[in-house]
Amino acid sequence: MKKPLQIAGWIAFATLLTVPCRAADSAILRNGFSIRHERRQVIGLITRLFVDGNNSSFVDIPSMEIDHFEAAPDEPVSNVKAQLPPKPSDRPIDLNEVVRTASGTYQLDPDLVNSVIRAESGFNARAVSPKGAQGLMQLMPQTASQLGVQNSFDPRSNVEGGTRYLRELLERYNFDLIKALAAYNAGPQRVEQYGGVPPYYETKAYVARIVRDFNKKKLAAKTASQPATQKSSASTSTATRASAAKAHRSVPQTQPKASPTQASQ
Repeated sequence: MKKPLQIAGWIAFATLLTVPCRAADSAILRNGFSIRHERRQVIGLITRLFVDGNNSSFVDIPSMEIDHFEAAPDEPVSNVKAQLPPKPSDRPIDLNEVVRTASGTYQLDPDLVNSVIRAESGFNARAVSPKGAQGLMQLMPQTASQLGVQNSFDPRSNVEGGTRYLRELLERYNFDLIKALAAYNAGPQRVEQYGGVPPYYETKAYVARIVRDFNKKKLAAKTASQPATQKSSASTSTATRASAAKAHRSVPQTQPKASPTQASQ
């Protein structure tokens, strides 16, 4: 009887290992954001956070950007299905295409929108700030409602709404990027109260981070285009020198021969 009991014990133990934990945790990032997840796995310098129970969706975060973990509060359950936010599509979403589409609609540089997303959420579509801002471009619920965004965790809706809001702020401040970014972070009221960037460390650092990242993208694009230009110029210069050398060597052959009359003289 010992052998069957031992086998049964191993089966029960293996089954226990495959059962997901009921209690979720929150990863508290150093920038103040929190990411709710069911389980996590450390892979080298990356911590992979699985945000659902079947491990089909996860977010990779540099481990050094995680301050600590804590138990996540229980999510409220509503019996009214109509009040639940619509679920985003299960199909993979090309975020670059989403940004290009929204940027084209509101005539903004896609690099700028990407820099805002990086500063706001680190490209985490499920990011939630301590103040309640949600999604990629960290829309506050009231702002999202005014922009017609029904689900801030849907990347397409969030980026479209955030890009539209950034465009409105740029127009409001006569396309002064610094003021528009400060208003995106601290609110237009604070920008108008102080006549520019509010004297908040968070807002100043936020604006500087976006401008630095945006300029870095432009510099990288310029640098990437230079080698091709220089190579083309070098090729043209080499071809010119080769043509000149060839022409120089062929000069005696192309000079008109003296006529007999000229030679007798």
